[in-house]
Amino acid sequence: MAADLSFDVPEHFNFGRDVVDRLAADRSRVALHWEDESGLSARYTFWDFQAWSNRIANLLAAYGVQRGDAVLVMLPRLPQWHAAIVAGLKLGALVIPCTAALRPKDVEYRANHSGARAIVTTYEGAAVVEAVRARCPELQVRVAFSGAPFGLPAPTGDAATAALTADGWLDADRELPRQSQHFAPADTAAGEPALCFYTSGTTKDPKAVLHGHGYTYCQRFTARFWLDARTDGLHWTTSDTGWAKAAYGVLFGPWGIGAPTLMYNGRFDPQREMELLERYQVTTFCAPPTEYRLLVKQDLARFDLAKLRHCTGAGEPLNPEVIRVWHERTGLWIHDGYGQTESILLVGNLPGMEIRPGAMGKPFPGHDVAVVDEAGAAVAPGEVGEIVVRNRPPCLLLEYWKNPEETGFVFRDGLYWTGDRGYRDDDGYLWFVGRADDVIISAGYRIGPFEVESALLTHPAVLESAVVASPDADRGHVVKAFVVLREGVAPSAALAAELQAHVKQTTAPYKYPRAVEFVAELPKTVSGKIRRGELRAREEAARTAHS
Repeated sequence: MAADLSFDVPEHFNFGRDVVDRLAADRSRVALHWEDESGLSARYTFWDFQAWSNRIANLLAAYGVQRGDAVLVMLPRLPQWHAAIVAGLKLGALVIPCTAALRPKDVEYRANHSGARAIVTTYEGAAVVEAVRARCPELQVRVAFSGAPFGLPAPTGDAATAALTADGWLDADRELPRQSQHFAPADTAAGEPALCFYTSGTTKDPKAVLHGHGYTYCQRFTARFWLDARTDGLHWTTSDTGWAKAAYGVLFGPWGIGAPTLMYNGRFDPQREMELLERYQVTTFCAPPTEYRLLVKQDLARFDLAKLRHCTGAGEPLNPEVIRVWHERTGLWIHDGYGQTESILLVGNLPGMEIRPGAMGKPFPGHDVAVVDEAGAAVAPGEVGEIVVRNRPPCLLLEYWKNPEETGFVFRDGLYWTGDRGYRDDDGYLWFVGRADDVIISAGYRIGPFEVESALLTHPAVLESAVVASPDADRGHVVKAFVVLREGVAPSAALAAELQAHVKQTTAPYKYPRAVEFVAELPKTVSGKIRRGELRAREEAARTAHS
């Protein structure tokens, strides 16, 4: 039972050996259903991934990649992504998952900060790497896939193949069949570095979040107790590759308990997503708030979701209105959850819990989560403070790699300080207010952007919104809302006033946005999170320009 959770991380653990290879003993056991937006599809077993990960590990080892070397994996939603990460873990390398959307400067920073010895990417990704390769002297082993998934024909007559080979790139589609499908994985310790995620910074360089092999073990608890994935079902987490969400929802979580997954390689389209849920008879589903907000705009009654039994949301808080509408139309609650790149799930709405729309849930078993003041003392229910984790469970980051100052800042006084603010209600549910730098202080009031955004979302004209602090001579800052309207709704001063009045009626009147700007879209990270920092910076720049 979740209430009795003890992590019991083994002293030595290697996900490739102890999960993938063990499950591969049954050659028929399905690991992944894959499809792309052209309709191409394939199905893979754990035995397939054992063989392909061993071939990749042998290829990297043949060119000098050793235990402890950093390996960048910059692949889109392809089965090669799973195989390359598992291969790196089998080698005992430090695997660095990267989204395929990285630009040359992003690759350059990650390669040089990590001292990466190797990169695994696609032909398209290779062109990005080539733009900065001369400035990445340690990146000596470069492997590129054509982009065709395992077992399906690669493009023919592609000039990129010859160009890559001639320029020192290893053409994976040609090289891997020559490699042995047998490999002896490293006997890695649970505390040995295994993964490094680079957080998406907007105003400074990304931080390198270092995790050990024990983290890959602990993600099975996220899958079992929150995602509710099961071996007799099919789980789908819609995350892009390269992010921690993919780690728990696409690979380490479901596979850690032997559950098969679905991967869709294509642009987000709400109707297509609903069709896939229906056609693959997905049983458990996890998506970011951005997707749920658009899914509830669909005619959900058109789709047969009889097999879908459990839904979760993560990435940023999910607005209560979206949770209510999804429940009304599907009969299912979205179980919101809270975690970070630095952790597994920290707080969540677990199956069987009463859902309070808008609440993050209760502390995840095995975690002592509290809300504290600046001195680290617990605050009273209803009082806003910083969310912290007491003690140091084995699923937290090892450190911010090569950044002892930042590591010391988050690990102090026996606490892990998340940098997020929230409050606890009388029944122990935790509610998110915002990142410490997202909270708006206006005329002495502390206002969390999420509550205002949620209030705006209940207006029928609003598709999305982002709320930030805007400089004001009298109040210091005021609440400003950037609003994306639903199709067919025209922006106007009258509508802005109507939205302001709507927020006053929906939440505390002092929280209403004193400024409303209509925009075509909101700036977002690749993982779908709203870049409020970018909007704040825009407001600050506008004030400077007019002063």
